[in-house]
Amino acid sequence: MILSASNPTGSQASCSVLCKGAPRFTDANLAKVAKTEGIAAAWLAAFQRDGVHCPAGVNGDFAVAIRDAQGRVFLAVDRFATRTLCYRQDGNRLLFAHRADELINADCSRESQIDPQAIFDYLFFHVIPSPRTIFKQVMRLPPAHYALFEAGELKVAPYWVATFDEDHHTSFDSLRNEFRQILKDAVTTQLGQIAPDKVGCFLSGGTDSSTVVGMLTAVGEQPANSYSIGFDAAGYDEMAFARIAAKHFKTKHHEYYVTPDDLVRSIAEVAAHYDQPFGNSSALPAFYCAKMAKADGREKMLAGDGGDELFGGNSRYAKQRVFGWYQHLPPQLRSGVMEPFLELESLGKVPLLRKAASYVEQAKVPMPDRLHMYNLLLRLGIDNVLTPAFLAQVDINSPAQQQRDVWALTRSDIAIDQVLAFDWRYTLAENDLPKVCGTTQLAGIGVGFPMLDERLLAFSLKLPAEYKLKGLKLRWFFKEALRGFLPDEIITKKKQGFGLPFGVWATQHAGLRALATDSLQHLAGRGIVRPEFITSLLNEKLAEHPGYYGEMVWILMMLEQWLHAKAPQYRLA
Repeated sequence: MILSASNPTGSQASCSVLCKGAPRFTDANLAKVAKTEGIAAAWLAAFQRDGVHCPAGVNGDFAVAIRDAQGRVFLAVDRFATRTLCYRQDGNRLLFAHRADELINADCSRESQIDPQAIFDYLFFHVIPSPRTIFKQVMRLPPAHYALFEAGELKVAPYWVATFDEDHHTSFDSLRNEFRQILKDAVTTQLGQIAPDKVGCFLSGGTDSSTVVGMLTAVGEQPANSYSIGFDAAGYDEMAFARIAAKHFKTKHHEYYVTPDDLVRSIAEVAAHYDQPFGNSSALPAFYCAKMAKADGREKMLAGDGGDELFGGNSRYAKQRVFGWYQHLPPQLRSGVMEPFLELESLGKVPLLRKAASYVEQAKVPMPDRLHMYNLLLRLGIDNVLTPAFLAQVDINSPAQQQRDVWALTRSDIAIDQVLAFDWRYTLAENDLPKVCGTTQLAGIGVGFPMLDERLLAFSLKLPAEYKLKGLKLRWFFKEALRGFLPDEIITKKKQGFGLPFGVWATQHAGLRALATDSLQHLAGRGIVRPEFITSLLNEKLAEHPGYYGEMVWILMMLEQWLHAKAPQYRLA
């Protein structure tokens, strides 16, 4: 639905509210209004009382648009942008909708409204991070942000920024008990009025999904319905761990093995469902998992997304800590001895010294730039991949600058907390949550994220940094607090998730190979990517390293599939 709002005056002024999601008002008076008069009335009362700060007192997932009696237009989304809002200013009107593709200018072709900078951002991030969208002039509200349109002026700003305040006084036992109770409460909240047997859980076999399954079993007082996806490809299938969790919690377990034929059937459908190009390859297995649950009669799925980012579970956190140690060495040793020595060209022939030189090279780069030193597009070479005509229309430094701006917002000088807050934006809000929300919507089933409950978020903000990353031990507190609840095999396993063996399959399966080849060849005619790069990628690089180069094939294929569905005539001007 497209809703528009201008700035009416006098008798033409009226109030209207569009809201989506499941907001929970922390103020008792507003909560009473929500219960007796409805959520829309509570939002209007909150905005009239607290102005642009009103979303800070609202929990849960939400997207809200308000036009008040003064003609002001106010938009806001929740802290992780689980619910989305896009907008476009049209003179003295503000148009807004939940999808970017609902806001394109009807007087112009879709092709003319495609933003080359957004395409570059997609190739850099594999998604298009807010506030930009694939369409010129159509913007998306970033997580925890509001927009205020008043007297023809538009202001966009955060209403909430994470503040870390470590609690070093509460005992581990007390924190553990509090943590377990919050987990149960978060799952209970997600159930709402839905019967437990109508709710299912994504189960990858990792700590987060296993925890959600276990808590749903405890809260529902009956075996939970768990759903897992497997792959018949060495190094990608972790169904064994999902079965361990299912057996431990005695769930009603459901499995499906995704095949290359499934990808051939569903790639175009999944790509076209999103309102802009989306390149997370695990969207396909998530889609099949959600479809399986929907076919079984489930009404809602619970996902484990968020645990890694709140409690320190991604391997890059330990890696960045190692790089951080380099900065504590005496400057004279670093710049006077180590760096000149390791920069000697002859040392590149010695593997151990070459590795040391690589470590110093990365450690010297400040955060957050260091995080994208191994960015796929950068490693392949921007000039090698993209045409000169395309590069002439984009700012290749824009993604890095945006990341620096987001990094600077963090209210903490502790390294692990800075990286976590950064990941709330780029890993969760811009990538993982759109993946799950988009594919469950396509499958026709609801979804909830207990790990992103505001109580768990607040708990993580007070948790000491060393409890999140203890030495190089990832999510130390999370695992220790759930020891005895989770199976030991789950606590000690390495993180994997629903990783898709696309590159391997693309070298073995004729139909998938043909789909990828056809997609990339069509993309080559649009003037974005160098045709010679596509030829080399398909004919040489993919076979050399299917896992690594398969990612770039996937990214380009999904871009073409989206363009084919949404803007088939697009070609770089």
